[in-house]
Amino acid sequence: MKFPIVIHKDEESSFGVIIPDLPGCFSGGDTLEEALVSSKEAIVCHVQGMLMHGEPIPEKKDISVHKKDELLADGFWAWVDVDVSKIKVEDVDINLTIPSPILDLIDDIAAQDRESRSGLVARAVLEYAWIRVEDK
Repeated sequence: MKFPIVIHKDEESSFGVIIPDLPGCFSGGDTLEEALVSSKEAIVCHVQGMLMHGEPIPEKKDISVHKKDELLADGFWAWVDVDVSKIKVEDVDINLTIPSPILDLIDDIAAQDRESRSGLVARAVLEYAWIRVEDK
């Protein structure tokens, strides 16, 4: 899942990163590369905390909306891709009834992506939830 980020850099400071679609989520680093890596880690931690506390996925906004925010105006924009299927909270065993052709499709895609059936379903649901929020 791709997240827009805003990177700030003053002459005498490290790189600061704000993830505007996740209020309160920020990061930084001494180099641009460190800032990008730490922004991914911050997103994972933030979303994991939200899921653990039963909080809803925040509304995804168009960058044009974020650019109107004065705090974000002087930064430069980038995108970071975060594998939401790796976001772990307590695993719960469940029993689902799924038509066999759909289960075959799930297994085929999971094998192609080299992930588990559970990981694929979890990632698909999180991505679907993100899209639904985006479409509102």
